[in-house]
Amino acid sequence: MIAFETLRVFCGADGRHGNALAVVRDGAAIPEEGDRLAAARRLGFSETVFVDDAVRGVIDIYTPTARMPFAGHPCVGAAWLLGPAQLSTPAGTVRVRRDGEFTWITAPAAWSTGRTLRRYDSAAEVAALAVPPPGEWIYAWAWQDEAAGRVRARAFPGRGDGIDEDEATGAAAMRLTAHLGRDLTIHQGKGSQIVTTVGPDGTIGIGGRVRSVAGAQALPDGPNAS
Repeated sequence: MIAFETLRVFCGADGRHGNALAVVRDGAAIPEEGDRLAAARRLGFSETVFVDDAVRGVIDIYTPTARMPFAGHPCVGAAWLLGPAQLSTPAGTVRVRRDGEFTWITAPAAWSTGRTLRRYDSAAEVAALAVPPPGEWIYAWAWQDEAAGRVRARAFPGRGDGIDEDEATGAAAMRLTAHLGRDLTIHQGKGSQIVTTVGPDGTIGIGGRVRSVAGAQALPDGPNAS
């Protein structure tokens, strides 16, 4: 039996919302990439993390259709759950820190490619958007308060894998922060919050609240199950 835990990452100030994340602490139970992908597909979360070394923070990230060298909300969630000094991802090393109720990671802005930023005139326009057809990864955004750095955003991965909209997304928030060149507070989805900072060395910090939804649960079928 393979166990996984469920977190919500980038929760709002009231502790609600955030993007769901599955974490398989015993990555050795599913060592092969194809089997991990199959398990992630069965779980059906936007991303699933497999922990290969909890002490050193070695993790492996999957969507239902692909392995990800780096992704923001899985890294923030894993950092909160495991408490390492840093994370090791296929893309490279991710710095970790805690600041009160926020867990932060810092990574190169260049890791957040592959997402189209689409600006709208108002937060209301973003809120009213219909889900676009699959094909393009779109991060829709508008200023709520430009002077204060407050943004309204929604994320549409466009992968055609059943995840039509991500409630909160780290890498897309990184990309927007790098594009605008300033620290942001992003209100995304139905009520999630992401905070970002611009680093001096081409990096972006992203932080948020993480909550545990459920402790260890059993994935009843083995990794080769259909």
